[in-house]
Amino acid sequence: MEYTYIERDISWLAFNERVLQEAKDSNLPLMERIKFLAIYSSNLEEFFKVRVAHHQNIVKAGKKTKRKISYDSKAVLQEIKRIVKKQLEEFSHIFEEQIVPDLKKNGINLLRRTELNKVQKEFVEQYFQDYLLPYCQPVLLIKDKIRPFLVSGSIYLAIRLMAKGKENAHEEFALLKIPSDYVNRFVVLPSSKENEHDVIILDDIVRQSASWLFPGYEIKDAYSIKLTRDAELYIDDEFSGNLVTKVKNSLDKRNVGPPSRFIFDRYMPEKLLDFMTDMFNLDKRDLLPEGRYHNNADFFKFPDFGKDELKNPPMPPVHYDILEKSKNIFSLIEKQDHLLYYPYQSYKSVVKFFEQAAKDEQVTHIKIVQYRVAKKSKIMEALIDAVQAGKKVTAFIEVKARFDEEANLNWGETLAAAGVEVHYSMPGIKVHSKIALVERQEDGKIKQYCYLSSGNFHEDTAKIYSDFGIFTSNPNITKEVAQVFEALETKKIEGQKFEHLLVGKFNLRQRFVEMIDREIAYAKAGKNAAIFLKMNSLEDKSMIDKLYEASEAGVNIQMIIRGICCLSPGQKRQSENIKAISIVDRYLEHARVFIFQNDGNEEIYLSSADFMTRNLTNRIEVAFPIYDDLIKEKIKKFCEIQWQDNVKARELDSAMSNKKVKNTSEKLIRSQFETYLMVKKG
Repeated sequence: MEYTYIERDISWLAFNERVLQEAKDSNLPLMERIKFLAIYSSNLEEFFKVRVAHHQNIVKAGKKTKRKISYDSKAVLQEIKRIVKKQLEEFSHIFEEQIVPDLKKNGINLLRRTELNKVQKEFVEQYFQDYLLPYCQPVLLIKDKIRPFLVSGSIYLAIRLMAKGKENAHEEFALLKIPSDYVNRFVVLPSSKENEHDVIILDDIVRQSASWLFPGYEIKDAYSIKLTRDAELYIDDEFSGNLVTKVKNSLDKRNVGPPSRFIFDRYMPEKLLDFMTDMFNLDKRDLLPEGRYHNNADFFKFPDFGKDELKNPPMPPVHYDILEKSKNIFSLIEKQDHLLYYPYQSYKSVVKFFEQAAKDEQVTHIKIVQYRVAKKSKIMEALIDAVQAGKKVTAFIEVKARFDEEANLNWGETLAAAGVEVHYSMPGIKVHSKIALVERQEDGKIKQYCYLSSGNFHEDTAKIYSDFGIFTSNPNITKEVAQVFEALETKKIEGQKFEHLLVGKFNLRQRFVEMIDREIAYAKAGKNAAIFLKMNSLEDKSMIDKLYEASEAGVNIQMIIRGICCLSPGQKRQSENIKAISIVDRYLEHARVFIFQNDGNEEIYLSSADFMTRNLTNRIEVAFPIYDDLIKEKIKKFCEIQWQDNVKARELDSAMSNKKVKNTSEKLIRSQFETYLMVKKG
């Protein structure tokens, strides 16, 4: 039977539509809806920088390269553009017809320059003189003579103007950069009404005052434009040379890559658009109409004026006092494993693990994999303290973590300068595992303690990403975690044997296939067989084929997939026994959970890996088994709550319709709230 798949980037756009649906949800607090507009825009920006640029490069490539690709990138690009255009129209409708009126109902007036009163106009012009004038870059465009460089991600005004006092003056065009990288995008205006707040977007201040920059000209109108450039570094698969040096040298090139999209105000006159297209040598397929404002990720910083009632009710992380208040965290981990679920629970236990390790006289060695960390990181500070206390500290730093390359290089240099033994990425391989190891001298022997997680060592994202983390001293686990670190340090990525951990580049894909095959065998033998999968993305075709095979054999498969899902659920024969949902809510669903029924002897794994080819084939990932029965039951309960979600869950289907899950329960179940209540009860 020939199976069907959903193209990965089309599926990703369906995920981003689910984000947009949250912005449209009138049941959400207003400021949270604005935040989802920002998330949608931020997501889309990165998508064009990386994925769309990837397809454009294939289209431009020679026939030999295209023959190696199993899909038509030109057709994919056309479909992407069609979908995004439709989504951006929906975005504009939500913003203009829902968000702006709802802000007004709540005493916040988002004004355009034509709506300003006399006092506000004077304020705006003075604000422009005081804060914006030095940063604006006016350029009169002259075809074939003056062609400025468009900075990736910056907003410009494309201006139509005419010279004053000249007979037969013809229309001219100019460009003006909006200095949103220097000044807050949202400016609070003097308000004429008590208990109301007036706000103007920076773009409109520049529109109002642009005449200052073009003396002798009459400005007819102005339309915002933005260019997004290819931001991929194209070093992942290089196998020679100094990788750190290559990353450093490539970072500056990120801002000068070829265009991946040119956004323009959809009301821009065709003549002006044609001029801009010609002026900047743009391809027609680069053009994408949007609303009046671009860089809408800036809405993350929209002022809330202290109106807490317009935000989500607080859900302060529940403290795990057992570890957080312990004077000896290692004695407690030695007694039993400890599961934590962020951000429902506090991240302090993880920080304390490293801080105590730094001070503990019995600790001899600390090892950690750094993929993404906070700019101000107590964990990194603890590693430096540990070195200064005479301990040996080893950090493996992945310098190919997209858009965190520079931050990771900086941390690597800081740690190395302090005396940490720093190991950097290996060419051709990404290290994505989230593991740490502490070795402690106890009774003349070395005792090992581990922390393994589905999420990064990042104190900031731990407040908004939902991830599982586990502390253990189980020698079956700790011994193999030490083995992973040895492979990373020696760069011997071959010949390693793992019995308990599933490790990318070694046994990860193989063991997942074996466990699916085992469920298939049980189903064919007439026994109950089931698989539960929770992950960010499902894209690898061979794994999808294996899941289709399991469904055909009668294995019941439940999937919670946040993002990309190339498997087409619910299709006759190939996926009748597969049901899939996606949950988008106040926290980013980031945990990966794999549960195999195994004829009643369930096996549960948590992991840093998704079912994507890059995770299963090209990365050092770690999936770790859960052996503690109480922790198994907790994880299963968390997953059951998510599966029962009938408020924020969307069905995943072949049409990518993103319909809400049908409510078959008398109770409304919003899984993230229910999970928080469960954690609070303990």
